[in-house]
Amino acid sequence: MAIKAVVFDFGGVLVDWSPDYLYRKLIPDDDERRWFLTHVCGLDWVIRQDGGQTLADGTAERIAQFPDHEALIRAFYDRWHEMIGGMLDGGVATFEKLEAAGLPLFGLTNWSAETFPYAQANFPLLSRCRDVVVSGHVKLVKPDAAIFHEMFRRIDAQLPGIAPHELVFIDDNRMNADAATALGWHGIHHTSNAATDARLRELGLPI
Repeated sequence: MAIKAVVFDFGGVLVDWSPDYLYRKLIPDDDERRWFLTHVCGLDWVIRQDGGQTLADGTAERIAQFPDHEALIRAFYDRWHEMIGGMLDGGVATFEKLEAAGLPLFGLTNWSAETFPYAQANFPLLSRCRDVVVSGHVKLVKPDAAIFHEMFRRIDAQLPGIAPHELVFIDDNRMNADAATALGWHGIHHTSNAATDARLRELGLPI
C-alpha cells in the first residue's frame, strides 16, 4: 500500500534545539556544563515539563533539589529561546518536497505547552502541518504508545480509513521511531537528511 501521510517530529528534525546554545555562555567548562545538563537540568527533567508539568513547578522542584544552582536552573526556561538555533535546512527541504507533492503532513512533538507558542510564532512552517499533537497539551509524551494513538485518531479524522502501515513517522530519537514501528507505522530514526530521504524514496515517496 502507498504511504498516505508523513508525521514529523520537530526538535532535531525541523527545529534546531540544544541547551548547549545557552549553557555554553553560562558554563564555559565543557565537563561542568555536561554534568549540569545531565544531573540538574537533564532530559529526564525536561520531559516532565513536556508532559504537562508547569515550568514554575518544574523550576521550583529543581531549585529545592539543587539550591546552589538556582540561577542556572532559572535560566533554563527564562532564557529558553536562546536554545533554539533556527530551522534545520535539510529537514525543511524534505518537508517542502513532500508538501509540494501534495502529501498530507502532520506533527508529533514532545514540547512544553508553555514554550510551544514561541515556536509557532517564529517558525510558520510548523503551522503548515494539517494537525500537530503537542505533548504538553495532551499530557502524554513519546515514546508512550498513547500519544501515537492520539496522533492516529486525528489523522484518521482527516483521512478516514487510513491504516498504520500507510503512515511514516520521522524522529531523531530512536526510541520514538521504534515506538511508531511497533504500532505498525514506518518509523524512521533520523540520523541524517541523506539517510532519511533515502528511506523515504524506498517507501515510494517523491523526495
